[in-house]
Amino acid sequence: MNAFVSYDPPPYRPPSEASSLLLRVTRGCPWNQCTFCSMYKSLRFEKRPVEEVLQDIDTLREFSGAGAPTLFIGDSNSLVLDTKTLVEILKHLYEVFPSVQRVTSYARARTLSKKSMEELKAIRQAGLTRLHIGLETGDPELLEAIKKGATPEQMVEGALQAKAAGFEVSLYVLAGIGGEKKWKQHAEGTAKVLNQIDPHFIRIRTYVPTPFSPLWDKVQEGSFELASAETILKEQRRLIEHLDVRSEYLSDHVSNYVPVYGQLPRDQASMLQTIDRALAMLSKDRGYRRSLEQKRHLTTL
Repeated sequence: MNAFVSYDPPPYRPPSEASSLLLRVTRGCPWNQCTFCSMYKSLRFEKRPVEEVLQDIDTLREFSGAGAPTLFIGDSNSLVLDTKTLVEILKHLYEVFPSVQRVTSYARARTLSKKSMEELKAIRQAGLTRLHIGLETGDPELLEAIKKGATPEQMVEGALQAKAAGFEVSLYVLAGIGGEKKWKQHAEGTAKVLNQIDPHFIRIRTYVPTPFSPLWDKVQEGSFELASAETILKEQRRLIEHLDVRSEYLSDHVSNYVPVYGQLPRDQASMLQTIDRALAMLSKDRGYRRSLEQKRHLTTL
């Protein structure tokens, strides 16, 4: 029973990891300055002792039996661990769960760019297969405004390093982070960065203000104007129009107004048609407009 009490799962994981086992190797976020994010603001960053992590792997086996085919490692940036430690954890993980098929983690592009190719390949060979990276936007002005801590060039460098090392790369784009006024530069700057990276996955999230984040305060005082549903759809359309990638495009989150999915470039035309239909309905159907605007509030429940 004591093992179950001491097990320390990460509090957050991507929706695509909903069925995954969860393993926490760090607590909090080593950067923790992004203005839109409140996930780790009250949590001091720390690297968990490797002995605790190895014990959690054993505990996971106790209550999951054969386990799940996938496992997610948290918290926000597991690759901040030194390479030797992360490889040790991964090796023990596969010893305990030899049938696991996919092991994923959040990662910062800046962290990836600081790792040597030798280190990244060692981590990949040890069994970490997919990295979830928050791009949010590719526009340099907006990256600075939201205090992402990376330039477009650094985003490209880190993601390309990960691809070259053999990782699957999943990049997150935050729709609406340019507000009502800067949606065009957000879309075009983001497309420019994505085209240079050509990630395996592009995942869309719509910005929803959350308390205890600096951008929430700006929304409340009126200095940041939230993008309307129509603006966000126009922004997403412009982004897709400008993409020249071979990525899978996913709107796999409750925050998104319209589900737009596809394999690029094959499904680009049909994806644009989906958005065009939604924009046409917005212009003539007030009930549809209200239903989309209400989604912004539903995501905070």
